[in-house]
Amino acid sequence: MILQGKTALVTGSTSGIGLAIAKALAAEGAKLMINGFGDPADIARECAEIGAIHDGADLSDPTAIAAMMTRCAEDLGGPDILVNNAGIQHVAPVENFPPEKWDAILAINLSAVFHTTRLALPGMKARGWGRVINTASAHSLVASPNKSAYVAAKHGVAGFTKTVALEAARDGVTVNCISPGYVWTQLVENQIPDTMKARNLTREQVMNDVLLAAQPTKRFVTPEEVAALAVFLCRDDAKSITGTNLSMDGGWTAA
Repeated sequence: MILQGKTALVTGSTSGIGLAIAKALAAEGAKLMINGFGDPADIARECAEIGAIHDGADLSDPTAIAAMMTRCAEDLGGPDILVNNAGIQHVAPVENFPPEKWDAILAINLSAVFHTTRLALPGMKARGWGRVINTASAHSLVASPNKSAYVAAKHGVAGFTKTVALEAARDGVTVNCISPGYVWTQLVENQIPDTMKARNLTREQVMNDVLLAAQPTKRFVTPEEVAALAVFLCRDDAKSITGTNLSMDGGWTAA
């Protein structure tokens, strides 16, 4: 197991992509802290299954993030691997976009990445080894209508990733982001009603003509595919990969 003795913290990992990444890291021997909301019984079951501890920090609150990072260091050590995966979404034309939704999306999808990284990086540098993996999106490279906050945040994640990679390049720390296309998760499923309303479409039209319209493969990316790439980035074979935005979008951004 390639991650024996390493500690990983994965945000937004009680379901979807984050949970798949957490399971994949645990399978490689990493000690694990997961984070996110959900049914307490479901979370407890997942923790027992993969040998993780859970922290329910609200990532819109920098104080809660700091407490989570301290707890991870004290209870598990590290983190040696930080996966910033937490994200929320809201779909609406910009003139109708609720300011509180804008603020929430920027806080969780972008500012939380800054707060966790700034707190994790000193320890990684001191140990001479670290991996920061940010879940970005195809929307870190291209835009779609009615997603101004999400697109702005994910573009920000891509730029932040490059900057921190340069700052940590000589410290044994790599910083990369993975940019999936549409992955079939609860976050994507939750977008469907808003998109139906915004574009006056049926559920089937949203799935086929909006969500998969840009993906030449015409299939959703799976959480397990994203997790496999995250594990690879933790390998020593990937130590020269840093500052990259790795697309996993079925060809969406190839054009």
